[in-house]
Amino acid sequence: MTDLPVTIRRFKPDDIDAMMRFSRALPEHDLLFLSRDLKHRKVIEAWQEAVEDGFIDSFVAEDGDAIVGTCALVRDPLGWSTHVGEIRLLVSPQLRGQGVGRRLLEEMFKVAVQRDLKKLVAQMTPDQRGAIQLFEEHGFRGEALLKDHVMDRQGSVHDLVILSLDVGRLAAQHEAFGLGGA
Repeated sequence: MTDLPVTIRRFKPDDIDAMMRFSRALPEHDLLFLSRDLKHRKVIEAWQEAVEDGFIDSFVAEDGDAIVGTCALVRDPLGWSTHVGEIRLLVSPQLRGQGVGRRLLEEMFKVAVQRDLKKLVAQMTPDQRGAIQLFEEHGFRGEALLKDHVMDRQGSVHDLVILSLDVGRLAAQHEAFGLGGA
């Protein structure tokens, strides 16, 4: 793993066009775990509105003026699971395995602790082995497998894996190892 000279920063309103370019360059299969199709501008605009409303914390990984990765922590402060956050992580295929996803995920852990979340979940298809490995290395464990849960544009169905993490346990481990806030 090599830490590339990418910049990690918060997603902001003037990133919408760059996010469109990033999401449209991703393989469609990478987007199946999302509840909405990120290749539509309205979806990215709604994402930005949710950031502004405080329902989503979102970071981007930037190489020059190009977005090469993104991570979002989605919360529903009006629902029954206000203590749970869902992490959504996407990295450009060319940069996978080089530390970009790891850096984005670690930023989200800090936010989860700041937001006093108790549990994090992440969803992906079972064949996304690199993503599953990254999350498991950070303490996530398999919680559910939803058979035939998502459908691609060709009408093929795919299973969905749900991983979860106890945020308190993660924070305690980080504290025990002198890693501070998360």
